[in-house]
Amino acid sequence: MSMKPSMIRPPLSTTVAALPPSVPFVAPEAIERRTGSPLALRLGANESAFGISPGAQQAMRAAIAQTSWYADPENYDLRAGLAAHHRIDIDHIVVGSGIDGLLGLIVRAFVEPGTHVVTSLGTYPTFNYHAIGYGGTLQRVPYAADDRQDLERLSQNARALGARLVYLANPDNPSGTCHRAVDIDALLNSLPPDCMLALDEAYGEFASAEEVPTIRTDDPRLVRFRTFSKAHGMAGARIAYVIAHTDVTDAVNKIRNQFEVNRVAQAGALASLGDQTFITSVIDAVAAGRREYMALADRLGLPTIASSANFVCIDIGGADRARDILARLQRHGVFVRMPGEAPLSRCIRVTVGTAPQRAQFAEVFEGIVKGSS
Repeated sequence: MSMKPSMIRPPLSTTVAALPPSVPFVAPEAIERRTGSPLALRLGANESAFGISPGAQQAMRAAIAQTSWYADPENYDLRAGLAAHHRIDIDHIVVGSGIDGLLGLIVRAFVEPGTHVVTSLGTYPTFNYHAIGYGGTLQRVPYAADDRQDLERLSQNARALGARLVYLANPDNPSGTCHRAVDIDALLNSLPPDCMLALDEAYGEFASAEEVPTIRTDDPRLVRFRTFSKAHGMAGARIAYVIAHTDVTDAVNKIRNQFEVNRVAQAGALASLGDQTFITSVIDAVAAGRREYMALADRLGLPTIASSANFVCIDIGGADRARDILARLQRHGVFVRMPGEAPLSRCIRVTVGTAPQRAQFAEVFEGIVKGSS
């Protein structure tokens, strides 16, 4: 008598078992595998088109020779460099594997099943996956009529629900819009005393001084996320950091993976931090590229959303038309993205490329919009 193999296994946690299957992002590599062709232009993931600092390249090559060693689990040299750069104490900084990983640590530290968290409907979604994955109850607030996150409604929902966390990307992804620093401070002051503002500043280097709040570490309700993925061009190295009150950093240090950030990434980030001339050149090139995209859209009779990030949202006029143009761009080997939720789903979002990349995109895009390709 034959018997079927046992299907007994450890059961999933109640929280994970209740989660639907999900794919956060369709990567350009997945598009290439599906189509069987390499992409001609990779302008959809907001990666830097301008490479990394020459000093960072040199430091990372040197660090490869020590790859057989574990990295410093304290990330001490990088944290010391960041502390000097921001003029704060080193204990207010935690380094992690990208903002995505650090968001997970903050959620893990402060959210438990049934905890209310508030975000915007259509903003950067990784926070949502962490919040739901740890059993949080997610409240998503629609964007305001001006295509910006609605700070007043975020605050109202946080107060009404007794939320533990409010997530805000500023500058925002995918819109590129940015609130002024004084408005961010007002939002923080309006939140319940036991509610934290998770302020994602991945694109902060591209924003104006009026849009970036002054660094402060005296309020445990504020945690700021910064990255080396965007202006520093190190997205593939997966390295970022939080700036927060020591009550928060002490909590995160209890649960973080001590050897999470590799030696090569640490060395490259520290060298890049020291090359502010290179970073300024990237910021200037991105600003020029944004203006060029806006001029292109204007020539084609298409509005744009004012951006403080390294991309521009071009208003196509409707989600169906945006989806069609996205597909046609992909057939030409051009990878861009469109926001997934209204009202921004009427747009396509295009990363600022190099001058030759922008020219190539303009040629293809103009042909599609005018119906000649």
